[in-house]
Amino acid sequence: MVQQKKIKNHIKADHILKNFWKDNSRFADLFNACIFDGEQVLKPNDLTEVDTDISSLLQFNGHAETIQKVLDVVKKTAFGIDFVILGIENQQKVHYAMPLRHMVGDAFSYLKEYNELAVQNKKQKNWRNSDEFLSGLTAEDRLHPMITICIYYGEKEWDGPRSLIDMLKVPERFQALVSDYKMNLIEVRNSEYLKFQNSDVSTVFDISRFIYDKRYDKINDIYKEQLIPSELGLVIGAITESQKLIDDAIKLEKEGGKMNMCKALEELEEKGRIEGRREGRREGRREGEIKGEIKNKILLIQKKSQRGDSMEKIIDDLMESIEFVQPIYEMIKQNPELSVDEIYGIINK
Repeated sequence: MVQQKKIKNHIKADHILKNFWKDNSRFADLFNACIFDGEQVLKPNDLTEVDTDISSLLQFNGHAETIQKVLDVVKKTAFGIDFVILGIENQQKVHYAMPLRHMVGDAFSYLKEYNELAVQNKKQKNWRNSDEFLSGLTAEDRLHPMITICIYYGEKEWDGPRSLIDMLKVPERFQALVSDYKMNLIEVRNSEYLKFQNSDVSTVFDISRFIYDKRYDKINDIYKEQLIPSELGLVIGAITESQKLIDDAIKLEKEGGKMNMCKALEELEEKGRIEGRREGRREGRREGEIKGEIKNKILLIQKKSQRGDSMEKIIDDLMESIEFVQPIYEMIKQNPELSVDEIYGIINK
């Protein structure tokens, strides 16, 4: 019987995360937790999809260039008689220019709305004077606020800049004059302070954070008797870069089932232990090799010094530093009865 080769699921984490946040309830809960300290200000029913492509044509002094920029998820919410535009950028790695990207993305959103208003004003001939004609806007026109949250999913701590000013070298006399642009950053690994109300969002953030902290006992305490939707397992696998969780989630999703995260993570934890033992054995072998190399060099120094070679000649012959050879050479000269093992033990105390 021919054994079928197991096919790896090649699904981009970015696609998984975009689909997760397209749900209005999850999207609203993220913004309520991040911006309004858990207060339910944004309502899921008030959210509508907005085009994520905010690419723009930039024109300056006769030069024109198209700049491409696409946000991950963008929605519009009714707020009183007006609206606010909200966006999410998913980030799995630290990006040291993120505040600049953040600022450019928001600026392109404003530029897109400005261009639309200018076209509308021109078509309807809303101009009342030359100032409005040249501006493309009437004196009463206003753009709508754009608020973007950057979600960082990585295991290592975010050590990049959090605002534009962090990216600049500003002379002290000019610091008060430079405009800053702060980005709204959420780190999944440090998200315990966020007051989520949506169970899907809290489950994904909690389990991902516990996996990064290797707190499998905590997951077992909280989720021991719970089955979670396979979709959430897929998202957690994408965040923590666990192909095992992704494969398990896809298999169960096709079968219409739910996941036992404790069971899945027991296998993941065991795999981690096995990898740890393998790495330990590799480290052990490498340490043994290094130990053998040092002992061999001690033996050579011992033989050469007994033969009457000077320390300078030994350094040249072995192509070693004086810091390595000198203490061994002097120890051999003062204590010729010491064995190689005894010398190694002394210099490694």
